[in-house]
Amino acid sequence: MTRDIQPVVLCGGAGTRLWPASRGTRAKQFLALTGERSLFEMTIMRTAGRFPPPIILCGTAHVELVREQADASGARLVVEPEPRNTAAAIALAVASVDADTLLLVMPSDHVIADVGAFHAAIEKAARLARQDWIVTFGISPDRPDTGFGYIASGAALGEDGFQVDRFVEKPPLVEAEQMLAAGGFDWNAGIFLFRAGRMRAAMHRHCPAIVQAAELAIAAGVRSGDRTDADPVSFARAPSESIDYAVMEKDDRVAVVPVSMGWSDLGSWQAVHALTPCDAAANGCDGNAFLHDSHGCLVRSGGKRVSLIGMDDVAVIVDGDDILVIPLARSQDVRAAAQAHK
Repeated sequence: MTRDIQPVVLCGGAGTRLWPASRGTRAKQFLALTGERSLFEMTIMRTAGRFPPPIILCGTAHVELVREQADASGARLVVEPEPRNTAAAIALAVASVDADTLLLVMPSDHVIADVGAFHAAIEKAARLARQDWIVTFGISPDRPDTGFGYIASGAALGEDGFQVDRFVEKPPLVEAEQMLAAGGFDWNAGIFLFRAGRMRAAMHRHCPAIVQAAELAIAAGVRSGDRTDADPVSFARAPSESIDYAVMEKDDRVAVVPVSMGWSDLGSWQAVHALTPCDAAANGCDGNAFLHDSHGCLVRSGGKRVSLIGMDDVAVIVDGDDILVIPLARSQDVRAAAQAHK
């Protein structure tokens, strides 16, 4: 077991891009979208036995589900009284451990098919983190995707990774194609590894209000067994910023470890379709569905009987009284329905 690497699982997302299945307490990370286990359970399993039990950052509404699905993991919970984005959540984790602890920060709603490749990348990242690099994991792109941010690699850091030259916001297609052709660009997976004291110092330099609020929230928090509830008054003072904006894009000692590990953030129904077992017509169905002269469709029937005739490249998602019908190519537009049916 690598005892100086402490897994941290960020479990606060709402997952509205997978409405209607993902919403409220049944957020995306707690759903079994690619198999029998939820995305959250699979995240925990990736480090089980090899690293210490995880620290899980979650909101009060998700504590019950976290306890249910992380039952045998020995996890510690840090409960956020309200969502304040990833920088504040990570600051809570930093404030909960010793300065020399290496924190492996992972979102709870991603798919990683090649866990062995992930573990090999962790070893490389750990070597850099022990030299006080703040390390992000870059996913080697296999297509010019416009739905991800990109990381441009700079100087090589031995055989372990590269210094980050710059971060690129989600690009238009032409720019994504140019980056793929040029090489040296990776998708930003939002997975990080760093020494806690190094991140604390970076936060005090780049986003002091966030780290100060988090440290006060942990110091004044309520502890009960394996659970710490951050103090709500202190935590509310933390500005809501992503870790990329608050630290990663500003610090001058950030590294990237590129890795091909069958990664997906399952950020849309189109992404779910890509990982769903399909028939000869590229239709992926879960539940009671009849498809005739239809191709490339995704159906999750939610216990209802669903029939599609003469349909191509659409998703039909049924959850209770809510039914979503959407072209897979427009999967990102599902947020409009999620907002309308709050």
